[in-house]
Formats: sequence, structure tokens, C-alpha cells
Amino acid sequence: MLKTMRDGAAAAQPATGRTGKPFEPEFLAAFTALFEERIVFNKLLQLKLGRVSDGRAECHLDMRPDLVGHFTYQRLHGGVISATLDAAAGMAVMAAIAARHMDEPPMKRLLRFVKLGTIDLRVDYLRAGVGKRFDATARVLRLGSRVASTRMEFCGADGELIAAGTAAYIVS
Repeated sequence: MLKTMRDGAAAAQPATGRTGKPFEPEFLAAFTALFEERIVFNKLLQLKLGRVSDGRAECHLDMRPDLVGHFTYQRLHGGVISATLDAAAGMAVMAAIAARHMDEPPMKRLLRFVKLGTIDLRVDYLRAGVGKRFDATARVLRLGSRVASTRMEFCGADGELIAAGTAAYIVS
């Protein structure tokens, strides 16, 4: 079994910014609403945000009949996998940007995300997406003044790695 980013994760940690100072409940509530409700495609997929910290984000989705890509084997559609990885990485970049600006009010930090966009996305599909629940993790490898680089993983509920990806985002 491949070792995933999840394997090294510690038990539930508070969501923190770059200074180690936790993200405020007000910020986390707005961040979650942005991810789950305001980004319409995430809402369509019914993605749910998990833990968030400086440059890291986790989310999950539950299998549904309308997400099937191969009807005979009831496999998750590859486009759902790539969209989930892209969403998780985008949120990790947003968390890294927010952590860099912990001196600003929470709502001002949220406004910094308006220029964020995917400029490159690569996904390696390693196994069929079969199961009832799937988890995605993403981390920022580098946050520059214009571009952020990320690495993502998509796993089954058992922790088995289904897909891995990398992506780059424009941040300014």
C-alpha cells in the first residue's frame, strides 16, 4: 500500500495560520461557507470541507449515483476526482494566503481569494474510485507572489490512494 499524506497527519489539530495563531471561528465559518455553498460546482458535488491549516486542506465527498462514471462497475467518474483535487488544492492555497495575512481582519483575508485561478492541473489515476466515501488532501509546496504550487491526494475511506495530483494556481 502506498504511503499517503494522510498517513503522516497528526490527530485533530486546530486550524492555524502562519504565526501558529488559530484561524478565528468567524473566518473558518466564512471559509467553509465559501467552499461548500458559494462555489457552486463544489455544492453540486456536495464536497464537505474538513481540516484547514496554513497551506493544507482536507475535504470529502460521499458516493452518489449521479457521480458514477462507469455504470457497470459503479466507479466514480474521473472528472469528479480531478475536480475534487482541484477544489482541495485551491482551498489549501487560500489557507496559505490567509495565514500569510493573519494581521488583517477575517473578512478582508477572504477578499484576497478573488484572483485565484487554476493554471495547471495534473492528475494520475492509480486505482478505480469504488466506495462510499472519498477523502482529498492538499498541501501547498510553494506560495509565491504570483503562483502557488500544490500536491494533492484522493483516497478511499480505507485510506488507499486512488489518485494523486499536482497543480499550479495564479494568486495575483
